[in-house]
Amino acid sequence: MKTHLLNHQAIPPDGTFTTSPQSESATQANQPKITIVLVHSAWLGKWQWNAVVPHLEKEGHRVITPDLPGHGEDQTSPGSITMEDYIKHLVEIIDQESKPVLLVGHSFNGITISQTAELRPDKIHGLVYIAAFLLPQGGSFFKATQGVKDSEAVANFYLSEDQSAAFVKEAALHSAFAHDIPKEIFNEAKPLMVPEPAEPLTFSLDTSKENFGRLPKYYIECTQDRAIPIAVQRAMHKDKVDKVYSLDSSRTPNFSQPQALAEILIDIAQLW
Repeated sequence: MKTHLLNHQAIPPDGTFTTSPQSESATQANQPKITIVLVHSAWLGKWQWNAVVPHLEKEGHRVITPDLPGHGEDQTSPGSITMEDYIKHLVEIIDQESKPVLLVGHSFNGITISQTAELRPDKIHGLVYIAAFLLPQGGSFFKATQGVKDSEAVANFYLSEDQSAAFVKEAALHSAFAHDIPKEIFNEAKPLMVPEPAEPLTFSLDTSKENFGRLPKYYIECTQDRAIPIAVQRAMHKDKVDKVYSLDSSRTPNFSQPQALAEILIDIAQLW
């Protein structure tokens, strides 16, 4: 039977998104095991997690799925957005929590969660990277992708004429990011994708062993990823993480294997 994204509430028919109170906050009566903050990938938004969240909540976890500036429901112009805006948004969320969170970043926003962790190490249990950029001190998206071969995303990447936003050519989107779901289903998500602000892609990480370096880290590699090949993922996480998990999926297991992805997050979350 063909899996439809709508069946997982990933893309509501009217294209609008609301988060249930249980997704954004938990009552005292619920006594959540742990709070998990899921940070979406480039071009997407909190809606990308709609198929994953119910599995986590069923296990008693509290889940927060923010839209970073310029993504999802946030209408900030991409040309005005910096990495500092992303980090400020996440820091504000984490600061509102009375207990540390498990901070999860997908794809490009591995960089964002790393820098956030540098600023708030005491507010974070651990970091989870989903096929994400786990970079060293001074690393950036542009540095990490320079010279990468066999990447359909890198081969089709371009900037807008005014250099304010980044794109991947439309004809390559499905194959590069989600070849393991039917194209007609993937096409439902395309209208919800946004121009990716270009300035954060230039940001160079500024982390230390004392803060970022002391936090537990976990990597979920996607072995069939055509955007950032598995060899590149493994080079990024080699000898840098406490445990590696593998999914035989494209870059978007949140769409193609939401339950399997959730089960890995649940396994990591039970450490606290």
